[in-house]
Amino acid sequence: MRVLTCGSVDDGKSTLIGRLLWDASDLFDDHREALHRSARGVLDGRHLDYSLLVDGLIAEREQDITIDIAWRTLDPAEQRFVIIDSPGHEQYTRNMASGASHADIAVMLIDARHGIKRQTRRHAAILMLFGVRRVVLAINKMDLVGCSAVRFRAIEADFRALQQRFGFVDTAVIPVAAVTGDNVARRSEHSPWYRGPTLPEHLSGVTTAGTQASRPFRMPVQTVLRDGQDFRGFAGTIASGRIAVGDAVIDSIGGREARVRRVATMQGGLASAGEGQAVAFVLDRDIDLSRGAVIAVPHARAIVARTVEAQLVWLAEQAFATSGRYLLRSATDLVQVARIEIKGLLDLETLQRNDAGTCAVNEIAVAEIDLARSTALDEFAAFPATGSFLLVNAVSGATIAGGTVTAACARLGREAGTSTDGVFTLTREMLARGVCADLAQHGGVDPEFRRCAGEIIRLMQSAGIAVRSEIG
Repeated sequence: MRVLTCGSVDDGKSTLIGRLLWDASDLFDDHREALHRSARGVLDGRHLDYSLLVDGLIAEREQDITIDIAWRTLDPAEQRFVIIDSPGHEQYTRNMASGASHADIAVMLIDARHGIKRQTRRHAAILMLFGVRRVVLAINKMDLVGCSAVRFRAIEADFRALQQRFGFVDTAVIPVAAVTGDNVARRSEHSPWYRGPTLPEHLSGVTTAGTQASRPFRMPVQTVLRDGQDFRGFAGTIASGRIAVGDAVIDSIGGREARVRRVATMQGGLASAGEGQAVAFVLDRDIDLSRGAVIAVPHARAIVARTVEAQLVWLAEQAFATSGRYLLRSATDLVQVARIEIKGLLDLETLQRNDAGTCAVNEIAVAEIDLARSTALDEFAAFPATGSFLLVNAVSGATIAGGTVTAACARLGREAGTSTDGVFTLTREMLARGVCADLAQHGGVDPEFRRCAGEIIRLMQSAGIAVRSEIG
């Protein structure tokens, strides 16, 4: 089980994980001795600085903050936990989002003295965005508020409001003191009013995330395998469902059907395969598929999308700009973005959506995205693996935003003059806000504007993209 720890800066995430490693794992003796010898190994003359077991970067130790994601393995009983320690500082929210994309369950830490903060709400929104619905609220540093039951209940009530807003399920609220180990390494004697489980007990009682085996079959194609003779297999990792030899499958975009003749793996053939397995399908008839296609079952195809409504967490330091050139990277596909419109931003204080036309780093936005060509996607709530995506810079390849699909359809949004026949339409508006921005300032469409349009069309056609022009 992959467990993400998150929360605001200085809430004690690294100390909590360090305490778990110290008390509930087979930590190497030299690690224990090194912590005892460390000049910073003692916090107050009585307790070790357990965060040093997790914060490995020099900059982290100098600043007493977590910067990068730390992965640690914990084997307290029969179940193995992979602990993902994420940064709490707002500047490193993108790292927390990266950790959330891998998590099965999240442990949100809150300093009992301060309660829920703005960054706590941001982290809750990101958990919702990436489909992490099982959340434990660890109210830390209870020793600094006298293990007050009144303070605990007040923070718990605030969390329950967050839980309803973000749709968290299977939640728990646990009072802890990471430094002393109260309700972490052992049951606390200082909070007799709390009768629930300790943090390790709760985590050990949670089953691993349910598979998507009951959902319809999906497999994004990663590559096409050939052996130089008659073998032609479509390789990928099954995102959901199961498939067996003889079952009918379909190309979600093209609509071409076939039956599975063989399920091949590195270990040999299989009669069937399910979610999480990497396989190659040999079909009983030739279908022209390539990387980016999504193989499904005929009665439940993926959505053929040209317009996507999505929720985004903006990760780039540069704010969104309509003139920016972006690509949408789905499970295995990479599609040019024709238009992005920011519809609103999540207000982290009121948890309401406010109208907005742009977004900056770490903000949670609602957006409408038009794609230059169709791609196969799903709504995230139904198919997380094929309903999530990244926005990347078309020039540098840097990640700009992470998002989840809330709705998708084959029609285009506001981009005028485009069609749904799979042909990209180059409009004057696209050129005027991009490579021809300086020419567009003079008005009209002069010969140089047309020449640029012609060169772009030739480049796109040479790349295999069907394109038409609306340039006069």
